[in-house]
Amino acid sequence: MTAEDDVAQRFEQEYGHPADGVWAAPGRVNLIGEHVDYNDGLVLPFALTARTYAAASARDDGVVRARLVQADGALEEAITALSPGSLQEWPAYVAGVLWVLREAGHRVPGMELLLDGRVPVGAGLSSSAALECSVALAANDLADLGLGAPDLAKVAQHAENDFVGMPCGLMDQMASMVCTSGHALLYDVREETAEQVTFDPASAGAVLLVIDTKVKHELGESAYADRRRTCEEAARTLGVRSLRDIEPADLEAALARLSHAAAARVRHVVGEIARVRRAVAALRAGDWAGLGQEMTASHASLRDDYEVSCAELDVAVEAALRAGAIGARMTGGGFGGSAIALVPRTAVDDVTATVQAAFAEQGFTAPDVSPAEPGSGAARVR
Repeated sequence: MTAEDDVAQRFEQEYGHPADGVWAAPGRVNLIGEHVDYNDGLVLPFALTARTYAAASARDDGVVRARLVQADGALEEAITALSPGSLQEWPAYVAGVLWVLREAGHRVPGMELLLDGRVPVGAGLSSSAALECSVALAANDLADLGLGAPDLAKVAQHAENDFVGMPCGLMDQMASMVCTSGHALLYDVREETAEQVTFDPASAGAVLLVIDTKVKHELGESAYADRRRTCEEAARTLGVRSLRDIEPADLEAALARLSHAAAARVRHVVGEIARVRRAVAALRAGDWAGLGQEMTASHASLRDDYEVSCAELDVAVEAALRAGAIGARMTGGGFGGSAIALVPRTAVDDVTATVQAAFAEQGFTAPDVSPAEPGSGAARVR
């Protein structure tokens, strides 16, 4: 049975009638471009084949009812009664999307939803964006709102920012909505332009491994907000709209005007945007070694300047490189979650074994190591 058929069957069991349709949205891996989306920068994510599925039907009473297969509890609330901070955990992401649509003046019907989240939670692979985007796509179709994929990505981002309270950038939602199979998405946050860049490591005899460390350190969300605030304050000090406006040639002069901590954050952002540009050039030229170098340099910057890595991520990256990875880095917000490694196909077993042994030696929880291929973005699937 397909995933969409399974969630449709579960919906009918839950609500006593068939769903009007099933929609799905993927998680993502970010190849490079970390913590720069909220600095108007460039990012290079691709969609995972793992998705969150939303079987849904419209209601005529303005009430949203939802259940998530992977969690206890349920959401049942009048859409007009939704308000930021009123809900926690997964119901907040679902309700937030409908709240944003209503606040924007759209007529949103009541909905019944059965959600099946198959993107690993807490792995830094944007399970929250997959959930938001699947609900946004379902609401858009059921209410015939006519919103395009970029608009729905912004709806999902605003839900996370303004309803859930997480000050994320737009990368995760855009990746979930607009990525295409076999490609990474070069997204320019400031210009709002999206370009599909062919990403086919198999053509070069390579595999992209995702190393889920199975840890999520508690300071992640507060530290994320702190990093964003520091970047915004640095931009004001430097008299620029955002850190995107600092050219690499002007970086040293800019850093001299900042505190040590702020200078380190700015050095990462400016350097990371430049690394994205070089990584894209390497991909287009078939220079996989060049891509690997940029990935590894990105991790060093995230570890040393942005200080969002952790022991588990560092061990994963170092072990992968030691066992023959072409490049490796943490992916996502940090403080746990996943690392990625670009690995020759012939070295996959060695890299996997070396990473697992390194975790065991440190007494860490055993990681999950699995290949990832670029999948397609959100869509109606049934």
